Amino acid sequence: MTAILDPWPHPACLDDDTLLAQCAMGKGRSGGPGGQHRNKVETLVILTHKPTSIEAHAGERRSVMENKRVALKRLRLKLAVEHRTAVPLGDIGSALWRSRLLRQRDAQGKTITRISCNPGHRDFPSLLAEAMDVIDACSFDLTRAGVRLDVSASQLVKLLREHPAALVRVNEQRKAMGERPLR
Repeated sequence: MTAILDPWPHPACLDDDTLLAQCAMGKGRSGGPGGQHRNKVETLVILTHKPTSIEAHAGERRSVMENKRVALKRLRLKLAVEHRTAVPLGDIGSALWRSRLLRQRDAQGKTITRISCNPGHRDFPSLLAEAMDVIDACSFDLTRAGVRLDVSASQLVKLLREHPAALVRVNEQRKAMGERPLR
């Protein structure tokens, strides 16, 4: 993981223009649709986040603009998993986080809080980054992190499972601390 460089908001939470302003964009040659040795096109887009040196690329589309959009989404996810930011003391949970909590009552009348966000949605990297920052700040104790984020530990595990690289990263840290891995 990269060192703590800045306070919240996490870079994955920034709007497209602000995040792109912090990136160096490179282009390259990649194989486009059509098979081996055909359609070699210069549509590969490489985005490097300058403050963290985290890089993401996309080249599977025919359009540079499409590849730039895909590379930006991949960069947000990589930033969410690999870069940590300082978590403020006291009550936490951004307005986005709170807006994505869905409270329901079960058959016994108990309130259940779920995180409601599809992994393909634009908000997902921001939510993942916020959860990863709090999990890190709580020494990878998901119960404590869940209390701070107002969700259960199982909801945090479910969120991490939606992006396997995040679950792998948390399990690596837990293993280094002598804790059992999450499933």
